[in-house]
Amino acid sequence: MTYAKTAAFTEEQQHLSRVAKALAHPARVAIIQLLASKQTCISGDIAAELPLSRTAVSQHLQELKALDLIRGEIDGLTVCYCLNTELLQRVHQQFTAFFLEATSGAACGPDDACAC
Repeated sequence: MTYAKTAAFTEEQQHLSRVAKALAHPARVAIIQLLASKQTCISGDIAAELPLSRTAVSQHLQELKALDLIRGEIDGLTVCYCLNTELLQRVHQQFTAFFLEATSGAACGPDDACAC
C-alpha cells in the first residue's frame, strides 16, 4: 500500500505546495486578481465577474478560504470577501526565496550542456 510521506518534508515545503496547488487553477488566479483589483472587500455576486457558474465560483472560493488566502465575513445575507494580504505577502517571500535558490546554481538551459 502506498501513502504520502509528508512528514519527510518541512512545513514550509508542504505549505508552499498547497498554495501552488490552489493557484494552479485559472479560476482561482482570476478570483485573487479580482479581489486585488478592487482593493476592498467584495460582497455580492463574484460569479457575475467571472465566466463561471455560482456553484463553481463558490467551490473555488472555498478552496482559497481553506488555505486562508482569502477571508469571507458574513454581512447580512451576503458574504464579504477580501484578500489575506499578510499571508499573501508571506507566500510571495517564500516563492521568491524558492525561485532564487532554484536559479542560483549552474545553468542547464536548452543550449547548455548539463553538468551531470
